[in-house]
Amino acid sequence: MPIQIGQSRESDFTDPIGMLGDCHRRIVRFLHVLVALATQQKGGPLSDDQRTLLSTSLHYFREAAPKHTADEEESLFPRLRSLDATDIDAVLARMDALEQDHECADRSHVEVDRLGQLWLTAGSLSSADASRLEELVCQLETLYRYHIGIEDTEVFPYAARVLAADDRQAIGNEMAARRGIDRVLSPQRLNGIRQSSVKR
Repeated sequence: MPIQIGQSRESDFTDPIGMLGDCHRRIVRFLHVLVALATQQKGGPLSDDQRTLLSTSLHYFREAAPKHTADEEESLFPRLRSLDATDIDAVLARMDALEQDHECADRSHVEVDRLGQLWLTAGSLSSADASRLEELVCQLETLYRYHIGIEDTEVFPYAARVLAADDRQAIGNEMAARRGIDRVLSPQRLNGIRQSSVKR
């Protein structure tokens, strides 16, 4: 996706909660592409630009989005569940529902990817397949709107407030490892390097 002038800088692995929110923005953008193509083209022929958009969006949900789900289910949620906090019960209930959303979305994305790849290969979709693709991506749009809203307004702010710095650093390291990055510097270490660079 092109970088726009004035676009806010995305978070890095020293701010894993911020990165999770950034991932949500990408999910929304790529899903918007799928919805627009499915509802406007109705399975008909695609231009070269549209083919590129479709292929890129399918690739994102096939390769990158599962890492985001793992970031939440394997790194963030377990640490929240391990907390002994008096106000965590509502957040725990939310996380149970969010994990169910992940399972539902995963099943839909498998079918969306199959239909999208068929569209790219054959050049067009049958009326039934085009209708099914449109139905699936519109359902996903509804699911993600609610799901992301809960995470961005309830779960992530709670996590940012209650998780210790060591937990946040560990989450960032695990997120980096899922993306093939071995090690993430702590915010203190990173800040020290920046100050040293300025002095030079």
